[in-house]
Amino acid sequence: MGQLDGRVAFITGGARGQGRAHALALAAEGADVVVADICADVAAINYPMASEDQLEETVKLIEEHGVRALGLRVDARDTEQVNGAVAQTIAEFGRLDILLANQGIVDFSTVETTTDESWATIIDTNLTGIFKAIRAVIPQMRKQEFGRIIATSSMGARATAPNLAHYIAAKWGVIGLVKTTALEVADFGVTVNAICPGAVGTDLFFNQPTYDIFCPDLPKPVTREQFEKRLDDLNYGLNGVRYLNAEDVSRTMLYLVLDRGLISGQVAEIGLLGPARSIY
Repeated sequence: MGQLDGRVAFITGGARGQGRAHALALAAEGADVVVADICADVAAINYPMASEDQLEETVKLIEEHGVRALGLRVDARDTEQVNGAVAQTIAEFGRLDILLANQGIVDFSTVETTTDESWATIIDTNLTGIFKAIRAVIPQMRKQEFGRIIATSSMGARATAPNLAHYIAAKWGVIGLVKTTALEVADFGVTVNAICPGAVGTDLFFNQPTYDIFCPDLPKPVTREQFEKRLDDLNYGLNGVRYLNAEDVSRTMLYLVLDRGLISGQVAEIGLLGPARSIY
């Protein structure tokens, strides 16, 4: 018997990384899980997005816990796709108890060099897409008089850093969105919180654009080994931990999901972004 038997979770950005770790943590507690991901590359972003194979693998891993799982291709920026995925979840599973609005992408540029396309892509994915997912689930959660909504923000919304104005603006916006929504649903058994992880060892952190921004003095392409050595040289992270594991974040997610309804409109900070000097 799990603590979430009979509950249904919907996770955006669920094919890999934090989304996959969250899905497996919820499944281990008995929840049925729907994972949604774009499964296609995104213009203006210079590293690969999740694949259909990764989405399928996540579904298989969820099912190994003896619960139901569904994988959906969803572009979080698209209102029709988001609303349709939420409606399909409710139709097939009968309810929707947990939303993890988790999708996110990163891009590096100074304010001066940020293009309109890059700005719009980051804001639409990391903020507007979070809003669309939250908006889509509220009617069902209000009807059930139960819901747990958790949005992924970032320690970048607490510490900031250069070269990330669009990313950090979006992540600050997520916190404001969460706090406002928490007040609006406070009398309906629904809680809304944000998680702000520092750097997490996923594809959003381990990619060539990140390697290059941390190691501008090294010939390109920078390797992962060179990047990790630079993190050591900079004493990046907290207590010698250079970056979080996705499972570190999942433990905080579970704490908020399992709360009986007394924690809402709050921001859980996990780890450190690292010294601002480390992002050139």
